[in-house]
Parts: sequence; C-alpha cells; structure tokens
Amino acid sequence: MRPLTANRPKALLPVAGKPLMQHTLEALAASDIQEVTILIGWQGRRLKEHFGRGDSVGLKLSYEEQIQARGTADAVRLAQSHVDGPFLSVNGDLVVGPEAIRGLLAFYAKRRAPIVGVVRSERPEKFGVVEVADDKVVAIEEKPKAPKSDLVNAGVYVFEPDIFPLIEATPRSARGEYEITDTIRMLAEKRDVYAYRLTGPWIDVGTPWDLLAANAALLKSLKGGVRGDVSPKAHLDGEVLVEEGAHVLPGSYLRGPTIVGRDAEVGPNCFVRPSTALGARTKVGNACEVKNCIIMDDTHIPHQNYVGDSVIGERCNLGAGTRVANLRLDEETVKVSHRGRVHDTGLRKLGVIMGDDVKVGIGASLDVGTIIGEETFIGPGAVVRGTVAARSRIF
Repeated sequence: MRPLTANRPKALLPVAGKPLMQHTLEALAASDIQEVTILIGWQGRRLKEHFGRGDSVGLKLSYEEQIQARGTADAVRLAQSHVDGPFLSVNGDLVVGPEAIRGLLAFYAKRRAPIVGVVRSERPEKFGVVEVADDKVVAIEEKPKAPKSDLVNAGVYVFEPDIFPLIEATPRSARGEYEITDTIRMLAEKRDVYAYRLTGPWIDVGTPWDLLAANAALLKSLKGGVRGDVSPKAHLDGEVLVEEGAHVLPGSYLRGPTIVGRDAEVGPNCFVRPSTALGARTKVGNACEVKNCIIMDDTHIPHQNYVGDSVIGERCNLGAGTRVANLRLDEETVKVSHRGRVHDTGLRKLGVIMGDDVKVGIGASLDVGTIIGEETFIGPGAVVRGTVAARSRIF
C-alpha cells in the first residue's frame, strides 16, 4: 500500500469518510458482536489511540501485538488467550457488511463446525482458491497459477479451539510464512469444514487502487445532509454530506454520493462528481473538477485542476493547472509499475496514487497510473509517469 502507508497503518487509511477498519468494526457491532480483539503490528499505537476501548464503535476492544509478521496462521494463533470457545476471525483489510457477518454466524449455528467465508472472483488466482462440494471445503490452495474454482477465501471465518494445535503443527509455506489456508487444509482432513457464500459487498483492499472500489461501494449507502454552510448559489445533487464547519461556495456543483469533510472548502465554481470523499480541511477551488477520488486531510486542489480516479494523501498541494490523466488513449486496462514489477490493475480508469506532503508546480501533468512517493516536489510544467520514489525532486 505504499506510499499511502508511509505514515499510517493500513487499517487507518480513510475510506468513505472513516478509517478502513472502522467500517468493519461497525459491521461487527451491527451483527451483535460485543467483544473484539484487534491484532496490531507496525504503528499499532495509532490504532489503540484511535479506537481506544471501543466506545465510539459500540464494542469492547482489546489488543494483541504481533511482534514479527509470520503469516496468517500465526496471526490467528495470537487470539488463543482471548477466546474460550468458537470465535469469529475477520481480516482487518476487508470491506464486508453486517449482512455477511450475520449470515455466516447463522450458518455456523446450524452446522456447529468450522466455517470459511467464500466469494466468487473473476481473478481467483490472486486469492486462496476454495473447492467446495455439498457446502464442504474439499480443497484450498493459496494463489494457484491454474485455479480449479472461482470461489475464493474471503478472509472471514468461524473457528473452534481445535484450530490452535493445528496452527502449531502448520509448516512454513514456500513464501516462508505460516498460512491459515494450510491449517484449514489440515483441519479438513480431520473433520468437516464448511464454506459459506457471503452476501452483500466484499472487497479485499490489497492495493492502493482497491481503496477506490471500497470507497465507491461504501458511499452507495451514504445519507446526505448539510451540517456545514452551503451557499444558495451552489447546487447539491443526490446524496451529498457536508460535514460540520465545511463551506460550499457559490457556483459549486456537487453530485452524490459525495462527502465534504469537516472544515473543508469547496468552490467557487467547481464540479465535484460522484464517489468522492474530501477529507477534513481540504480545498477544491475555482474551476476545478474532482471525480471518484479519495482526497485526504489538509490537501489543496485550488485552481484549475482536474483530478479523477485518484487517491491523494495528506497535506498535498496541486499548483494551478495541474492535470491528472486517468484513461489510456488505447483504452486498455491501466498498468502500474511498482517495486520492479508491472501490475495490471484491471481498471479502465486510474489516475494517480500520491503519498503525503507532495507539492506539485503549476501546469504539471501526471500520467495514467502514476505512483508518487511522499514528500516529493514536482516542478512547474513537469510531465510525470511511472513510479516516483519518496522525497524526489522532478523538474
């Protein structure tokens, strides 16, 4: 998720106006879950500070720290001291709704056996692929080159205490990790393990551009409202939420679902299109257009800018006339170069992924699928594409 996670844990990345993990915690609370243990690692202190004891999300929260990331089975192992019977396990980087959680728990109540939540995927090779017969798991394989099923492991489970001895017996995978899929395979050799097809939204947020899909999915249920100040000469169309202290100035046209964060300023004379979440104290100014974006706190897009299908970090500033390209001329899917590899995002439209504290000069052009590291300076009129390392200077 770099550069977006250079200064914050992944679980606190903003999606639809809230940290990613908050949506999951609220879904658990809405499913009558009362106690949750959060596994923390890098910058775990910030998660503790944000969620505390869980009062704000209606849960009783505790925390367990994983000193060294050794795989998903090792992560589940750390729950042992917090449970004394069947327990729900949910990956912390998912978008999953309460209907899925309720359905999974109801299915467990009938079967009284371990459950693996599954969903259908058009790209199953990216996930753990699950083969199912009569609702039972007959095989599970992590990221196979030739998938035998389009059902994938959704990262939502019900386990019973007999999972822990099997975790201790789980060997390291070829990746050098203890994989929960290997443990489940061992469990299925000893007893029935069932698969439950989750209902409602499900998105695995594994890449920066997955945030945009999660943002759009969660904003579909947004209920608009005006808690700030909207000029009578501005126009709100659809579900637009204007938070406390925000100002929407004359000539602004906002189409929902869209969130304008607290103390933000929009306008005058700008166009904010659907599936956009503007963070606190952001600025979208004169003659700007923003579409399908996550714009994080304290970032300014102030003059004659176009930004589409992008994730922009905190405290960034785009100089006048900065343009973000979001569509290849050949209209093929966008390819992203990252860490020496080319990734096919599967997206027809993708703009820029920008880390925190990036400053862009006037008239700059940012090409399709560009990744810009934190604290980078981009000079006036520069054309930028590919991956830009953190703290770069481009003129």
